[in-house]
Amino acid sequence: MKSFFSPLLNLALVVVVAFGLGGCVTTRLPVASFSPWESIELNTQANPLDLDFVDDQHGFLIGTNRLILETNDGGITWNERTLQLPEEENFRLISIDFKGNEGWIAGQPSLVMHSTDAGKNWTRLVLGSKLPGDPYLVTTKGINSAELATTAGAVYSTSDGGETWEGKVSDASGGVRDLRRGPEGGYVSVSSLGNFFATLEPGEEAWQPHQRASSKRVQSLGYQPNGELWMLSRGAEIRFNKEAGDVESWRKPVIPIINGYNYLDLAWDPNGTIWAAGGNGTLLFSNDDGDSWEIDPVGDAEPTNLIRILFDTGTDKTKGFVLGERGHLLRWTS
Repeated sequence: MKSFFSPLLNLALVVVVAFGLGGCVTTRLPVASFSPWESIELNTQANPLDLDFVDDQHGFLIGTNRLILETNDGGITWNERTLQLPEEENFRLISIDFKGNEGWIAGQPSLVMHSTDAGKNWTRLVLGSKLPGDPYLVTTKGINSAELATTAGAVYSTSDGGETWEGKVSDASGGVRDLRRGPEGGYVSVSSLGNFFATLEPGEEAWQPHQRASSKRVQSLGYQPNGELWMLSRGAEIRFNKEAGDVESWRKPVIPIINGYNYLDLAWDPNGTIWAAGGNGTLLFSNDDGDSWEIDPVGDAEPTNLIRILFDTGTDKTKGFVLGERGHLLRWTS
């Protein structure tokens, strides 16, 4: 009997230890006693995808299902707006950017809108049928001037309010799952399959492809405050560039917590705190450059995937928001 039960007992102990260790992994981070975030009610089931402000108080939030909301109190309350768009098309508004009263919206399918009066009125522009990919990211550069990047990695600029567009890239990078513009005018993108990333330096006309840091597929990629890159990969991995100026040099991965969900975005607040957002209310922060992490209690209570973190520094007072699926929004109060 002893020889029969010993293997079973050993197996049971292994299972118990495995579950115990698994529990330690998923709960090892401390929960902060204070949160700089507050939950905002949007009264919509659409997914917020982007927002920007005209000034300290006046701003717009956009998203799926033609969602456009307006605030006049710094993002505490939001009111529904409408755009003059065909009723039969279900537009996905994905990017919005203001510089003073000049504003632009990019959406899918094939949507670009322009405002010269702080968003009171919007004009839809006619895009050429040969535009590679769908509009993905728009940047306001000045009066009647903007830059538009697409899901195919094409980049165009206009200086006449969108009547004409000039291509800035000789060869698009192909389909992208994530694309971001740096403060100096360069771009980084992640391929649609997440198997490589590409960079487009300011003034260059061709994307430069780069190998991912590991065998795990890349989720998203962006710029650190110092201009170097960060990378989020499957398996809840966070990486930072190791050597300045070398986009293919990466530190060892940081894995703050394993809870079955990937991280979807990373951002730095004005105090230098790093924030990581992900599935099922995952919102973590680090005050020591990623060496240690804590769980934010307000984010942890959100029953949704947190998909994007934005800090708006374009006005006198910095504002911060975390965008979540199905109408969830967190507002930074610090």
